Amino acid sequence: MFDMDLPWWEFIVRGAAVYVILLVMVRISGKRTVGQFTPFDLLVVMLLSEAVSNSLSGGDSSLTGGILIAATLIGLNMLMGLATSRSEKLSEILDGSAVLLGRDGKFFDKVVKRCRLAQSDLDEALREHDCSLEEMKCAFLEADGDITIMKA
Repeated sequence: MFDMDLPWWEFIVRGAAVYVILLVMVRISGKRTVGQFTPFDLLVVMLLSEAVSNSLSGGDSSLTGGILIAATLIGLNMLMGLATSRSEKLSEILDGSAVLLGRDGKFFDKVVKRCRLAQSDLDEALREHDCSLEEMKCAFLEADGDITIMKA
C-alpha cells in the first residue's frame, strides 16, 4: 500500500508534465470551454481525467504515489495562482483577457465565430442582463467564459 513502484521524483515530474500539457490544451480550446460546462464539456473533462491517469501514476497504485501526485498538482495550481496574481502579463497569457463581441446593438460576426459562440449564447446573455439588442452598448466575452453586456 505504501511501497511505490517508481522513484518519488518521477511522480513529481509526471504530475508537472501532465499539468502543463493540459493547461496549454485547455487554454487553446477557448474561453467557453472553461466558462460554462455543457454536458458534453463535462464528459470531455471526465474523459481527460481518465486519459491522463496512467500518465500521472506510471502504473503505480500506491497510496504514497497518489498523495505525491495530488500534492504536486495542488502545489502547481497554487503556484500558478500566485504567479498570475503578481504578473499581469502572465495572467493575460494563462487566463486570457476580455474580447469585445459587439457594440451599439450589433454583434461582430467574425469575432463571435472566432470565439465559437452560438447565437443562443448571445441571446441568453442578453436575457440574463435584461437587455434588448437595441439597448446593448457593449458586449464582452470575459476571460472566464462569461458574456457581459453593458446597457446604453
